Amino acid sequence: MLILTTVLTTGALTLTACGSRDDKGGGGDKGDSKTKVVIGVDSPTSGDLSALGLGIRNSADLAADTANKNNTVPGVEFVTQPLDDQAQPNVGQQNAAKFISDKKVIGVVGPLNSSIAQVMQKPFTDAKLTQVSPANTGTELTQGPNWKTGDKKRPFAAYFRTATTDQVQGAFAAKYLYTTKKIDKVYLMDDQKTYGAGLAASFKEQFTKLGGKIVGEDHVVPEERDFNAIVTKVKNSGAKALYYGGEYPAAGPLSQQLKDAIKIPLMGGDGIYSADFLKLNKKAEGDLATSVGKPVEQLDSAKKFIDDYKAAGYKEDYEAYGGGTYDATWAIIEAVKIAVADNGGKVPADLRPKVLDAMAKVKFDGVTGPVSFDEYGDTTNTMMTAYQVENGKWAAKFSEAYKP
Repeated sequence: MLILTTVLTTGALTLTACGSRDDKGGGGDKGDSKTKVVIGVDSPTSGDLSALGLGIRNSADLAADTANKNNTVPGVEFVTQPLDDQAQPNVGQQNAAKFISDKKVIGVVGPLNSSIAQVMQKPFTDAKLTQVSPANTGTELTQGPNWKTGDKKRPFAAYFRTATTDQVQGAFAAKYLYTTKKIDKVYLMDDQKTYGAGLAASFKEQFTKLGGKIVGEDHVVPEERDFNAIVTKVKNSGAKALYYGGEYPAAGPLSQQLKDAIKIPLMGGDGIYSADFLKLNKKAEGDLATSVGKPVEQLDSAKKFIDDYKAAGYKEDYEAYGGGTYDATWAIIEAVKIAVADNGGKVPADLRPKVLDAMAKVKFDGVTGPVSFDEYGDTTNTMMTAYQVENGKWAAKFSEAYKP
């Protein structure tokens, strides 16, 4: 599904063609007096992962709309251009080419999936087009394929993210499960994708280092929904929990079939931390997840974001990555602001590379807390939160700034 944007004469943005909020108008100076600057947004707005993707799309739109209303960068009108990647790398690759060919696009927010980021990073870097993901956690995306041996090298200069890495998330999950939940035997499973496999590997390394035992390992095809054969293996293994590296479309049915056979929790990463996991799983009670950052509902810095999101009338929730998406979008807006200021208050003719250069200077207090990037393009915010399903809802149980 391709979601298009149109610019109103007031400068506000509203979504059309399957839009996600009512046409409210309002805000900003007249668009014809300003330079239009486009921020691309890539996420799955159709298919199994659309709940997360729509939250990303809407939150990016809100950031652009807020910048316009506040005249954050004088002389500039921000427009978001969302494209649906359907959670498929080949579609994401096509979207990247579209963004690159449109010279008005000076930065891209997204994608959701690390496997899609992998096919975008090189073309974006070659085009000097800044990319900031609110959701990718694959460690190799920023630190290279040899990061596990300590040989960290940033492979692509145009790639940044506001989500911390699988190295942090998987290790945090292992510590929480072993130390806090007192679970010492785990069956390990992943969906063989970049995100899921990386998360499972990080969990395994830290869990065994702490003294836990991996009593069995398996891989699943995420498109399948019959997991009874694997559930039997889990039951016979003596596991006290199942750790799943993957996303909620498979994790929901997997958890439900697991509970039919054995009463142990399923734990996963931010890929299962979604309301849709609960919709797919009638027996989710007691299941666990980790997600990047603290819950925005607990952050004073996020109150305005939450209020503005509700007031904007979006039909979908901001989901797990709403706050991080707003901050990712705002990072690009801040880079534009720096580039314009460095050019005597005028929009540079070569804005795209100037925005990329300015990203190293970006530092601000965002929805999720202080936002800045290290030498690899990683967020400097390593806050993680563990959640548990209680009374049919995700409840935050523990947060900390975690470093393996």
